[in-house]
Amino acid sequence: MSKLTDVPKRILIGRALRSDRLGETLLPKRVALPVFASDPLSSVAYAPGEVLLVLSIAGLSAYHFSPWIALAVVVLMFTVVASYRQNVHAYPSGGGDYEVATTNLGAKAGLTVASALLVDYVLTVAVSIASGIENLGSAVPFVVEHKVACAVGVVVLLTVMNLRGVKESGKLFAIPTYVFVTGVFIMIAWGAFRGLVLDDTMRAPTADYQIKPEHQGLAGFALVFLLLRAFSSGCAALTGVEAISNGVPAFRKPKSRNAATTLALMGLLAVTMFCGIIVLALVTDVRMAENPAVDLVHNGVAVGADYVQNPVITQVAEAVFGKGSFLFLILAGATALVLFLAANTAYNGFPVLGSILAQDRYLPRQLHTRGDRLAFSNGIVLLAGAATLLIVIYGADSTRLIQLYIVGVFVSFTLSQIGMVRHWNRHLATETDQAKRRHMVRSRAINAFGAFFTGLVLVVVLLTKFTHGAWVALLGMVIFYATMTAIRKHYDRVADEIAAPEGPSDDSVRPSRVHSVVLISKIHRPTLRALAYAKLMRSDTLEALTVNVDPTETKALRAEWERRGIPVPLKVLDSPYREITRPIIEYVKSLRKESPRDAVSVIIPEYVVGHWYEHLLHNQSALRLKGRLLFTPGVMVTSVPYQLESSEAARNRARKRSEWNAPGSVRRGPAETGAGAGSGGSASGGSGSDGSAGASGKSSGGPSGTKR
Repeated sequence: MSKLTDVPKRILIGRALRSDRLGETLLPKRVALPVFASDPLSSVAYAPGEVLLVLSIAGLSAYHFSPWIALAVVVLMFTVVASYRQNVHAYPSGGGDYEVATTNLGAKAGLTVASALLVDYVLTVAVSIASGIENLGSAVPFVVEHKVACAVGVVVLLTVMNLRGVKESGKLFAIPTYVFVTGVFIMIAWGAFRGLVLDDTMRAPTADYQIKPEHQGLAGFALVFLLLRAFSSGCAALTGVEAISNGVPAFRKPKSRNAATTLALMGLLAVTMFCGIIVLALVTDVRMAENPAVDLVHNGVAVGADYVQNPVITQVAEAVFGKGSFLFLILAGATALVLFLAANTAYNGFPVLGSILAQDRYLPRQLHTRGDRLAFSNGIVLLAGAATLLIVIYGADSTRLIQLYIVGVFVSFTLSQIGMVRHWNRHLATETDQAKRRHMVRSRAINAFGAFFTGLVLVVVLLTKFTHGAWVALLGMVIFYATMTAIRKHYDRVADEIAAPEGPSDDSVRPSRVHSVVLISKIHRPTLRALAYAKLMRSDTLEALTVNVDPTETKALRAEWERRGIPVPLKVLDSPYREITRPIIEYVKSLRKESPRDAVSVIIPEYVVGHWYEHLLHNQSALRLKGRLLFTPGVMVTSVPYQLESSEAARNRARKRSEWNAPGSVRRGPAETGAGAGSGGSASGGSGSDGSAGASGKSSGGPSGTKR
């Protein structure tokens, strides 16, 4: 099967890279910006709309609060950016919020942060792609009509691009990100020029619509609650900021300084674009509603269920550039692309965090290993699967998905900044250099203010969004926390159980005797090879074992055994229900029961085929038998492979391919090494892809011969 899948795998993700080429995948700042900051940069495409959507509940009159909400978001953005600049200098290893919280607040706090980040990364992919589909749908109706299928297709495409490697995917993502940023700044500048210099009247396509408020004349606590909810929705602009602190190892040297510079540039760009779009939305009279079919009214009539509400940025671009104009089309296309690619922030953050958690034994170890292209392939695939599930469940609806958003971000923000305050306190207790102490005090003040502000926002988000879907994110965090705790307990339990003791133990005591049992079904070359190997082991007792499924065949086997004069006793186990595995297991257990201090060695002859389709012609009884024997104490299982001509031919073909550097040959090593490793008996049959497949196919021993 590996040969069958190798060619399409190489076409999709490219040639395998050697481990010593990891340094070639590191990112310069110009590529790191779109790779790690595409999420916060692209969030300006939907964050302003979320603010207006919430304010529309109180009617059009509430829109005049949007500049103040934007100002609060700006202050929060600068606070978080300044705080994380301290993080990347203090913890450049890539652990980010998880490392900060674990080191300074303990393992439970670190695990809470990790759970929040994992949930947030999954939501980043789902929200970004769903929003991108909606933006693209404003120009291509087919996309909106099949939004779930299109969203899943984008997830698959992004997954393949990231499996090709961080640097390669980063180059692909850089162009649309920079086109989007440039397009938004041109829109802001041209809109300001038209409004301030030319005194033009720019009107959004919804400027003539009216908003029917769900709650007329809100005041007092109700109004404050609405404004806080609008602010929490606008905080979507901050998602992804933490990804840079998690991705510091992917930067070129000096890593910390480059990461800090990228953070500052990202914050400045995001804030400017966010504020510019909010102002233009007010100037062009954009109208948004949470339930547009009912709450948006045109000429005294509700727009109805067929109305498609375009995002704020699309309406502003139409008002500034004109519908169908070249710049409008360029910005619309770049917006959709950058929203798709914003998910790349999560595609870089989730696998790296998963690798760190796997190294700390909180996630399966498979997430710690790099794939062919030196990316954490298993983490990428896991993220894609979880995001696809969310997209399908929520119908690729960004408005519904975004209600789940932000909670995890501010949990990690708050705990990380509290951890940084303790970090500076610990260092200040021992530092004597006055210049360094002044720097630490300043950094502590920044992180303390960040902890206070983000903690306050977290409370606001929980209060205003809990019943609107935030509880789902909290539930996801609890599930991740419980799962990772259970995984860590399992790994700790296994480590304690298999740890080598200092003194003598039962495991180091030599067994009293060794009983070797060779499983057979008929006499042929694999059987003879297995018997010869068993004799070489010099066991205390050696016997051949077969299962009587067909009396005629068993009688013929006995006769052939005696005719050949094989000097090994043949034992026949009856099986009235034609089972093979159970009689063998029961017999082996009986040997162990009679002599608990003895070891039983079960030897299984197998033959190895060379083509994937040949495996379909052979049963899997040997694999099932070995699986059962693994759970029997005191039993050792040995496979004796016999390579058929098809297997030899397959190895010869592989050897020829390696001579001209076939795809993947770099990973396998030089041709001489591959040829040598593939020519030697059981090593070839047991360790190669053909061998492992043949082990589960037809065997010449009792479990998988013609008696099956």
